[in-house]
Amino acid sequence: MRKIKLDSSFLLLALIVVLLAGGIVLAVNAFRFDPMERSLAGDRVINTLFVIEKDGEPFSSYVLMFYPVTRRAAVFDVPVSIGGLMQRINRVDRIAAVYDPQRIGPFQNEIESLLGISISFSIVITLENMGKITDLIRGVEVFIPSQVNEYQDGQHILFPSGRVFLDGAKAKVYITYELPGESPELVSARRQQFFMSFLRRIGEQNQFLANPQVSRLFHSLVRSGTNQRTRARLFDEIARINVDRANIQTVRGNVREVSGQELIFPHMNGNLIREVVRHTVGGLVRTSDDVIIDRVFTVEILNGTTITGLAGRTADLFRDFGYDVISVGNADRNDHERTLIIDRSGHHEMARAFGDLIRCRNIRFETPYYLDLGNGAGHQNFIHQSAHQSDFTLILGRDFNGRYVTE
Repeated sequence: MRKIKLDSSFLLLALIVVLLAGGIVLAVNAFRFDPMERSLAGDRVINTLFVIEKDGEPFSSYVLMFYPVTRRAAVFDVPVSIGGLMQRINRVDRIAAVYDPQRIGPFQNEIESLLGISISFSIVITLENMGKITDLIRGVEVFIPSQVNEYQDGQHILFPSGRVFLDGAKAKVYITYELPGESPELVSARRQQFFMSFLRRIGEQNQFLANPQVSRLFHSLVRSGTNQRTRARLFDEIARINVDRANIQTVRGNVREVSGQELIFPHMNGNLIREVVRHTVGGLVRTSDDVIIDRVFTVEILNGTTITGLAGRTADLFRDFGYDVISVGNADRNDHERTLIIDRSGHHEMARAFGDLIRCRNIRFETPYYLDLGNGAGHQNFIHQSAHQSDFTLILGRDFNGRYVTE
């Protein structure tokens, strides 16, 4: 009788061990094959491609880069008219030419090559589904600087000025309309604003989207190469991003006509945008003062040479790196030998980082002057007295070759 009891105890113990081992194996395999868990465990920047699709073609494409540790993020707007030699079709064309709604891989590969990164996840949302998702998350708020009241192709386009909550129908119009004579930059800025507001709203509604019924509907409206569980984890992480402090940059280049269509060829054969991306990633993972890292520094660029247009071209360069160029003009004279940076920001480390972008070490640090706005009751509130001036003034000299300062 005792032997039977011992045998039963042994079998029960063996069963428990087998179950535990099986659970461990399942957990290890789930971790091994879940790309989201691997990305988070790798303590690295997570890159996600978002494509808004219209009539089976990419309408807008954005790469969201975020670092879960710092919750910092940046977005790169990749125009679908970016041109180059498309390896898949072996001809010079726009990247949209390799897009396949059923197989996003080739399109994603071109963007990876362009930016010099690896993209872990892709999310495709059709224009129609973008409207449905906008309704699902109870609208997306945008700021419209002036009223829009136009008729275009028989459609009445009407938007009031100020902060406006767009429903799904309005959202589709907002991101697709173009006014006569409107510059491509303004059109892109409008679409970028919507995309950033969309990400913010996704974060605000994350708890609502976690409801099982809502979640199933939401995930039925997006396409991705991952399962719903992984997508849900991805959007959970995106919800943690401080979107208001995220920077969005556009891949810029020279416009040329090829085979009857206008293509944008990235500056410096794409080397510049890859450098911008590396610079951006470095900022995302940096753990120093958040306020300084996330601040957008203002720049004044002055041409101190006889080379026409040098300041303007250099302004485009620094805009690519995310700086706010508020003024471009000529210096007091056109015979400056050495390029000079004047730092009024008070953040010497950031001034040196600014100079590193063009290999300029000639920096003059000026002590910022602050005005005390204290209310007389012992409280102090300081503002930058020279707020109308830029954080950095860059005076270009003869030693600047258009990209770097030469020794």
